[in-house]
Amino acid sequence: VQLVESGGGLVQPGGSLRLSCAASGFTVSRYTMSWHRQAPGKEREFVAGIDMTGTIRKYEDSLEGRFTISRDNGRNTVYLRMNNLRPEDTAVYYCKGSSRYSDFEVWGQGTLVTVSP
Repeated sequence: VQLVESGGGLVQPGGSLRLSCAASGFTVSRYTMSWHRQAPGKEREFVAGIDMTGTIRKYEDSLEGRFTISRDNGRNTVYLRMNNLRPEDTAVYYCKGSSRYSDFEVWGQGTLVTVSP
């Protein structure tokens, strides 16, 4: 069971990135998938989540409208599209799979996003 994030990097303010989270060993459509981030010196925080059905999506209040979570069942991959990036979005972004019906939980290793001129 594994999650592998990719797509991070250096981007200028106002730019966009799409992060990917590829799952192996389990099926993303059978679990709640979410993105979290941890900025330097801060605690890890929730960014966005998508439920098993793919119809319920939730976002951290301040990010809704700029960030979009999506899922490709065929690729067994979850995405996070980030638009109009700001320096305060700089963080390591982590993907997580979890279940509301069991203690299943798996985290990826994270991908670094740096927003700087």
